[in-house]
Amino acid sequence: MTSSSPHDAVPKQSDVPALSTTSLTIRFGGHVAVNSVTTQFSPGTLTAIVGPNGAGKTTFFNLLSGQLKSTSGQIHFKGEDITRLNVAKRTRMGIGRAFQLTNLFPQLSVIENVRLAVQSRHRAGFNMTSMWKNRADLIEQANHYVAQVGLAPRSNELAAQLSHGGKRRLEVAILMALEPEIFMFDEPTAGMSADEVPLILDQIKRLKQQGDKTILLVEHKLNIVHSLADRIIVLHNGELLADGPPAVVMRSQIVQEAYLGAKRPVAKRGTQEGQSYA
Repeated sequence: MTSSSPHDAVPKQSDVPALSTTSLTIRFGGHVAVNSVTTQFSPGTLTAIVGPNGAGKTTFFNLLSGQLKSTSGQIHFKGEDITRLNVAKRTRMGIGRAFQLTNLFPQLSVIENVRLAVQSRHRAGFNMTSMWKNRADLIEQANHYVAQVGLAPRSNELAAQLSHGGKRRLEVAILMALEPEIFMFDEPTAGMSADEVPLILDQIKRLKQQGDKTILLVEHKLNIVHSLADRIIVLHNGELLADGPPAVVMRSQIVQEAYLGAKRPVAKRGTQEGQSYA
């Protein structure tokens, strides 16, 4: 009989981050766009990723979702190394991202765009027999997501006929229809009217209230960040500058210097979730 050491114990699932990065770096020629970022995201949390223009926010998102391949470093999803997996494989695993209008089929109706996302989630594929057999159920589910973003009255219109804000709402409906474990929103309210913004913010709040979804949000509007986020990560010149509760991080002198363009702050390259620098 052998005795087990505490160090040999398998971590509980709740202890494993939903998503984590270790020394994540990407270079474009001589330019380092993301520099040795180490952080993690827990299930049931909403983290806002902020920073000045050119800070590396969207590039970091592209690394997490698989649009870009890192020069070095690792990305783990629930403890599994996904660093070299492509977008499609990450999506199937449960990492979903709203793609800023690139994932829409403009010549299909609103409802058909969302129906395809529901179909993809159910692995129905494009087998014609399967597709038509389940079509009514797929449409019913798609209608649910379309209604949540306020597009039910326009469900039979072509996606191409929607306003920019309407297309962004359709993106959110598609992402929700995929029902990923990790939701990635890159400026979800950009281009929306004042009437449209509350619809999307309400949906993000509802996702957060489910308690088991991990939400990552790139957002320039700090009032939105404060209303939604449990935690803020600040990137500056591709480096992790600060990490912690919104009220603490945004009062930090080093963060204010980054935003106001004062003397260049010295970034912190690695943090544990919730640790802040001031």
